[in-house]
Amino acid sequence: VTNPTDMASFKLSYYNEYKSYLSNMVAPLVKPRIVKKRTKQFTRHQSDRYGKIDGSSWRKPKGIDSRVRRRFKGQFLMPSIGYGSNKNTRHLMPDGFLKFVVHNVSELELLLMQNKRYAAEIAHNVSAKNRKSIVERAQQLNIKVTNYQAKLRSEEDN
Repeated sequence: VTNPTDMASFKLSYYNEYKSYLSNMVAPLVKPRIVKKRTKQFTRHQSDRYGKIDGSSWRKPKGIDSRVRRRFKGQFLMPSIGYGSNKNTRHLMPDGFLKFVVHNVSELELLLMQNKRYAAEIAHNVSAKNRKSIVERAQQLNIKVTNYQAKLRSEEDN
């Protein structure tokens, strides 16, 4: 598409095509309430003291006298197994589906009987041409695709 008006009409047609796809989208079989025990990241010990230490990159303190390692009151909290998610809701997306990365149409066919439990996510290295065929096949099989609009621009340029 070379002309900007053609590109706009292409975008509009693409949007209208998948507007119906979104309205007919499959709903999850069960959608349990996802409870996170902790949403804040664990801060690294002494990250507030030194600029070179990134607070978000957790490292376990190993010092023999470390207050954090010994879990003194008022110190940074350390990650432990108790903060783990509920087994039923682990890896569950907010919409109630589990992700399944798809590279081609044949991998999409695996989700035929599991379309109410898993949602397809097209891998990052799939071409725009193959993406379009995957999305069309997913629409036929009534499978939700999380990133169906990705790489749309690269197809417009061709």
